[in-house]
Amino acid sequence: MRYMATYDLMESLRNTNQWLGASALSLASYPMFSMVPNPALQWMAAWGEVTERSFKRMVSKPDWGIRTFTHEDGRDHLVNIETVVSRPFGDLIHFNVSGRPEQPRKILLVAPMSGHYATLLRSTVKSLIVNCEVYVTDWHNARDIPVSAGKFDIEDYTLYLVDFMKALGPDINVIAVCQPAPLTLAATAYLAELDPDAQPSTLTLIGGPINPDATPTDVTDFGRRVTMGQLEETMIQRVGFKYKGVGRQVYPGLLQLASFMSMNAERHSSAFSDQIMRVAGGEASDNDAHNRFYDEYLAVMDMTAEFYLSTVERIFKGLEIAQNRFVVNGHKVDLGKITRVAVKTVEGGKDDISAPGQCVAALDLCTGLPDSLKASYLEPEAGHYGIFAGRSWRNNIRPLVLDFIDANARKDPKPANKNARATG
Repeated sequence: MRYMATYDLMESLRNTNQWLGASALSLASYPMFSMVPNPALQWMAAWGEVTERSFKRMVSKPDWGIRTFTHEDGRDHLVNIETVVSRPFGDLIHFNVSGRPEQPRKILLVAPMSGHYATLLRSTVKSLIVNCEVYVTDWHNARDIPVSAGKFDIEDYTLYLVDFMKALGPDINVIAVCQPAPLTLAATAYLAELDPDAQPSTLTLIGGPINPDATPTDVTDFGRRVTMGQLEETMIQRVGFKYKGVGRQVYPGLLQLASFMSMNAERHSSAFSDQIMRVAGGEASDNDAHNRFYDEYLAVMDMTAEFYLSTVERIFKGLEIAQNRFVVNGHKVDLGKITRVAVKTVEGGKDDISAPGQCVAALDLCTGLPDSLKASYLEPEAGHYGIFAGRSWRNNIRPLVLDFIDANARKDPKPANKNARATG
């Protein structure tokens, strides 16, 4: 019960701060006070507006916000988000552009499950739907999944990816961003050995910790310093009574957010102080740069305790992917079985989460793959976020990835596996 009480305490603190912000905004905006202008009241209203919005975002799932798309024909087309495969812990969704011919280039974006929703890849999706059929793994918030749905660890995650790839067929081109890169590589090897006709056409791994020891960072050092017992004691809680997943053990999103922000506390503090002054001065807007960034950054989701702990223990501490010792559902995955899926790695020169060297290690592990099907790219000035969003992605990385996909697209794709499970 103490873990559940801690979860509810954090939610109560968040709710209290949201209420304080809303109260300050309402009080300072009372019409009678306008008779006696007071800068303190303007500042109070601005503080309330920023505070309420910030704490409210922490429990809200962001919207994709991709409603229309202007095609090369000059017409605006509606974008419909359709669920292709529905499972308890995550769905496979398709961004279907109405009225446009189906694009020959099919891409599966594997979104990270590391505290934020799949909408973190919004700009990546927007840049790809221009001339691609885009599918995304939309992971669910663990707090909303009843305990009766069972567990979800890194082996289950890998098997979800296997099912998603089977459902889409072998002409799919997979792009894994950050955290899922090692497990996506394992899922591809799993298919290469057990169902070779279902393996994807190409695989692009962007900034993922294939071998965390290749270039240690603060993230990998933390995994080394802390024991699994310490992690379980300090990071794991049980979902409180407010949500459907009551009683489920999770690594709470609010706790993850506290860790994210502590890494750059001074920068975040300055950003919020500046925003309060802009609101007070009437210089801010609902969709300004600050709100666009923090509406996404503050929206966090819980992940299952078993997924978080198994990731730390098996990927970072045990190096099971890096040493080709990963086991899924009792089957030892051999990365050397990948022999005809073209693999490309992308890294950022200024990535302080998954530093250069960690992702490109995948190419050495693919011992059965000819060098002609291997490629790597380092974007010198890009940080972790910049390698899949922003100017570096749009101008440099995206064109190279699409060229790689086109150069290695399978010429004789077989139909999708009709036996893939559509629901869980």
